[in-house]
Amino acid sequence: MFEVSPRTIYRDIDAINLAGIPIRSISGVGGGFEIMPEYKIDKKVFSTADLSAILMGLSSLSNMVRGDELVNALAKVKSFIPAEKAKDIEIKTNQICIDLSPWIGNQNIQPYLETIKAALQNCRLLSFEYIAHHGNKAVRTVEPYQLVLKSSHWYFYGYCYHRNDYRLFRLSRMSHLQMRQETFMPRNYEKPILDFEEILTAMQTEVKIRIHKSILDRALEYCTYDHLTPDGDEHYLVNFPFIENEYYYDILLGFGDKCECIEPLYIREEIKRRICHIAAIYGD
Repeated sequence: MFEVSPRTIYRDIDAINLAGIPIRSISGVGGGFEIMPEYKIDKKVFSTADLSAILMGLSSLSNMVRGDELVNALAKVKSFIPAEKAKDIEIKTNQICIDLSPWIGNQNIQPYLETIKAALQNCRLLSFEYIAHHGNKAVRTVEPYQLVLKSSHWYFYGYCYHRNDYRLFRLSRMSHLQMRQETFMPRNYEKPILDFEEILTAMQTEVKIRIHKSILDRALEYCTYDHLTPDGDEHYLVNFPFIENEYYYDILLGFGDKCECIEPLYIREEIKRRICHIAAIYGD
């Protein structure tokens, strides 16, 4: 029925006992294992705040990572809610909504998440085409170890046979993802480093830009109000955090004619050079 060995059943029974739920065995015909009839799960073990937090997290995750286990977990947690507290918990759960699904974008993300999740659970290899920096394309075969959501982007972390090392892969840069038939023996691995705040802070400098008020909302995605100084009725001067690389130049160019780099001069000149290069593409 359960497609496991008797030894696995015994291990599961021991695990339930260790969790504090008393199991008894009954020998003979019609016997077996059962939870002691007089045992009742203490539904008061979770406070209203505990249940609200658990439901909030599970509901948010279920938007992107679907599966029967999440549905079952939600149902089980809801069974702990006393009738007299149901309304209060519903209100608290709905006070924060975390929707991880994108407005628009790569339609492969959702099915790729499901494929990677299945590969993680079954220790199956993944193969895919990957677009790395500067447009370099390569076919990768990877042992998957972890799904990562960082700054609204999904990644997965695994051991890459192409690089013979651990790598973090962004799902939006993947194509033709397939779960292979081959399985692998999981390695002892260190989790990826995801906090680069100190490094980025050390690399950052500030450039002075002048922006039109119509893009103020976009500028505030990268800095705070204390970086802004009004410049007349229509503009602001902004001390904008900047790292001299393609990503940050693209941010400033993305503001279009609503933004002017004032200083430092060498960054202003580099932006002018890039604008001239763009204009040359459309020149004729």
